[in-house]
Amino acid sequence: MLSHIPVETVIHDRQAEYYQVLAGSDRAADATGFIEFILSALKAAIDEIAETDQESDHVTDQVKRLLGVFGSGQVSAAELMSRLGLSHRPTFRRNYLVPALSQGFVEPTQPDSPRSPTQRYRLTAAGRNVARHPLPH
Repeated sequence: MLSHIPVETVIHDRQAEYYQVLAGSDRAADATGFIEFILSALKAAIDEIAETDQESDHVTDQVKRLLGVFGSGQVSAAELMSRLGLSHRPTFRRNYLVPALSQGFVEPTQPDSPRSPTQRYRLTAAGRNVARHPLPH
């Protein structure tokens, strides 16, 4: 169970707090604050997995395929379509991209400019979790 917890992601998202708690524990020569921080990070990760598992019960095969081809980093819609072997942009948007965006598995890099020609997309923590742990069919 613990091997599936994205602790590094949770800590990365709370990096400033992590270093602050670590420094405070070091100064006080007392690890209690650091242990409490790590336990709260683990709880947050477990809660995220539980929430994602509930959400992913409703993930279509198309969204699962999309999440599976993302890789790391930022990707354009054209590159995602290419990786999926798709050529019809409206179908891609309707069946793959829009559902993944609305479910919070994917986010745009330029949310204020959704039609920008330089728009890219990246997986969210929830999307990375579903991509790493696909549900059986």
